[in-house]
Amino acid sequence: MTLKGKIALITGSSRGIGREIAFAFAREGIDVVVNYHKNKQEAEKTASIVRDLGVRSITIQCDVSSGSAVTEMLEEINQEFGKIDILINNAAIVHKDLLENMTESAWDQVMDVNLKSAFLVTQACLPHMRANQWGRIINISSVAAVTGGVTGPIYVASKAGMLGLTRSYAALLVKEGITANSIAPALIDTDMLRSLNVTPEKIPLGRFGTVEEVADVAVMMVKNGYLTGQTIHLNGGWYFT
Repeated sequence: MTLKGKIALITGSSRGIGREIAFAFAREGIDVVVNYHKNKQEAEKTASIVRDLGVRSITIQCDVSSGSAVTEMLEEINQEFGKIDILINNAAIVHKDLLENMTESAWDQVMDVNLKSAFLVTQACLPHMRANQWGRIINISSVAAVTGGVTGPIYVASKAGMLGLTRSYAALLVKEGITANSIAPALIDTDMLRSLNVTPEKIPLGRFGTVEEVADVAVMMVKNGYLTGQTIHLNGGWYFT
């Protein structure tokens, strides 16, 4: 399948997994919208490298946990590109605290950024995908969704919710040329992982995963029109399905 000329929106792509997916997509000829919340400098750096790879790229600041902000973002994208063909719901935060110290406000914040945003942005992108009878939705979940992880129940619940959201969209959209899948990585070497102060000892393979390995799976999911409703567990042998 040729992907040249397709338009991808990657939430939270100023760095880490989202940034590397942007680079991988650019190598396939996909134009990329780089979404960021606060780090404009890193977002512009991502977009600049994407453009150096020979495709178009813009940056858009948006708090994707806000419905009104998401609507404004899609209006801006439509003015520039006219459509979104591929959506990567990648934006996420982590809240790690002692179990007894977890609060309602922490629950709301993590759920809004990690899970509600995936719903809001997907809903906003669907009209064009449905009209065009082609689309790809990829939700970046986590091994924590199935193992309990190392970050506590709030993050785990948000990432488990993404798996259910994926399956529902896949079932509802399967007749319309739109696939929905998720990737559940474990301990990928990113700034978020380094902030958690964990070691690779939990991974049977004996090392952290790389952002490039996650990006490879994302490209495969975009190319494959027969794969839908699935979760690829990218975890170095920590969890088997």
